[in-house]
Amino acid sequence: GVQTCALPIFSFIKHSFMIINYVDWIIIIVFLLLLTAIGMITSRGGADDSTSYFLSKRNMPWWLLGVSMVATTFSLGTPNLITDMVRSGGVAQNWQWWCFLLSGMLTVFVYSKLWNRSKIMTDLEFYEVRYSGKEAAFLRGFRSIYLGFFFNIFILASAALALLKFAAMMLGINPVLALVIISAIILAYSTIGGLKSILWTDFFLFVVAMAGAFIPVFYIINSPQIGGLGNFLTNDIIVDKLSFFPDFTNAQTALTIFLIPITIQWWASWYPGSEPGGGGYITQRILSAKSEKDAVKGTLFFNVMHFAVRPWPWILVGLASLIIFPNLDSMVQVFKDVNPKYIQNDIAYSAMLRHFLPNGVLGIVLASLIAAYMSTVSTQINWGASYLVNDFYSRFINPNASEKKKVLVGRIWTIALIVLSIVLALYLESALQVFQYMLLIGAGTGLIYLLRWFWWRINAWSEISAMIGAMVFSLIVIVFEKTSLVLLDDQTVMFYGFEMQKGFWDTMKFVFVIAFNSLLWITVTLCTRPTEDKILVNFYKNIRPGGPGWKKITQGHAELEKNRMTKDWNVPTGLLCMSISCVGILSMLFSIGYLIYGNYLGFAILLVVTIISAIALFKSWSKIFN
Repeated sequence: GVQTCALPIFSFIKHSFMIINYVDWIIIIVFLLLLTAIGMITSRGGADDSTSYFLSKRNMPWWLLGVSMVATTFSLGTPNLITDMVRSGGVAQNWQWWCFLLSGMLTVFVYSKLWNRSKIMTDLEFYEVRYSGKEAAFLRGFRSIYLGFFFNIFILASAALALLKFAAMMLGINPVLALVIISAIILAYSTIGGLKSILWTDFFLFVVAMAGAFIPVFYIINSPQIGGLGNFLTNDIIVDKLSFFPDFTNAQTALTIFLIPITIQWWASWYPGSEPGGGGYITQRILSAKSEKDAVKGTLFFNVMHFAVRPWPWILVGLASLIIFPNLDSMVQVFKDVNPKYIQNDIAYSAMLRHFLPNGVLGIVLASLIAAYMSTVSTQINWGASYLVNDFYSRFINPNASEKKKVLVGRIWTIALIVLSIVLALYLESALQVFQYMLLIGAGTGLIYLLRWFWWRINAWSEISAMIGAMVFSLIVIVFEKTSLVLLDDQTVMFYGFEMQKGFWDTMKFVFVIAFNSLLWITVTLCTRPTEDKILVNFYKNIRPGGPGWKKITQGHAELEKNRMTKDWNVPTGLLCMSISCVGILSMLFSIGYLIYGNYLGFAILLVVTIISAIALFKSWSKIFN
């Protein structure tokens, strides 16, 4: 009986060591132990009360917050998503998320200081600071469940899906077992120390994750199969995928990849980590900052690292994967031990690591990818729990709850979120699928999040109608898609006799939802009762947004009216800083690309533009603070 039981265990160990050896396992185990130790050591004082647990006592420095934002958005699914995009549409496909640099910079220079002034616990608490009536309370309560529970589980499940694929491809163990073990470690430090432990473990995770992102490129590009950077860049398979911009002679491709994202998508949709005007875990970090300047500096550092520095290692590995695995069947043939349901374009990143990296190095990179997963999940569960405690439990269920009780409820929700997300992950298929669904169900809501700070007429009904409209119109296009769309091949579809690229159809769905949803909420805004004057006056006094959109409210209040267009109104300067920083960051991004491509003239020109932008931004910096 003992021998019979030992056979499957021996088989499991043997199979695992066929992929990674004992050195890799030692590195991974030591990494997990170090991470757990850091989480426990820094947990002291992290759960004294709900402010400590969810905002780390509002005294965090900019550099720690910035690093934490970078680490949090460095999900295990991020390299998978970028690999999927590069394999599907080349480097230019990344404009689907590069466009969010605009909303990121707008948050940095216009909205981050406003959030920090509010001194609220979560961005959902904003609703009852800015709006009035039962509709404001409903909006806060509903959004706490919708975002903190349902939507958050969807995000967590997409991260868990990436780990499942990663474990299936790289670790040689049962993917669900790996997911459960790593999730248990996350729960250990995040439930004990709250946001404080998460911020400090994020710092460690950031260092490991960045190292693990750059190491694979050296081994893969210099492998005999690739033949060095020169051969790589001239390979026929990828040479037409290197451009930073799409082919503008192809109208459908240009609209899908570049024009719609850069003109509409960045401000019109709500996407976690890139919310127009800030929101979610980015705002949680902003609210944790010890000053307005720390909030701005931390968010700026995050955007520079997120958009300019970090993408290139993943882009290069994604391109190289097309040379080694030109299609999904080629991966299926090589990795016969991996369940075929996990093999989509997004798994090519893990496939390249497994195919090229030597043992030891592989262990470091695997630890970095586990780090990426843990950073994302620890933040998401703490952020989601903050909604469910502050904006639902203590607001509607038990308003008199003690701080100790709030922390306890937060810990219970934390555990529930991660357990339910594991279950949902088993039903998802690809990272790009999740990305596109999240964009669609947030379409048409972004403009409200920008205007609500600067136009008094926006009310709770504006947000309620936009939220409902996004879901209803998204459902309509999905039904049309299921009943009227004919899939001709992997890249082409037909809709009522009109043949088009699949990506173009996805873009048209998005634009349809934006157009009709925007028309809906604007109509509702103008036809419903505005927020009470008392609430609007108090909001203006505390936040001081300034501008012509508050003229009706500040009239009759001499001091407020005096400062409205002078001391309070620095949005034009913020927009100038936003524009300068966007030019600088994109120049940095593409200068690095030109350096890799061997275009030294392009590199030099864009490097100069980057330096000039940095100097101009430095000169304008002080003007955005009152």
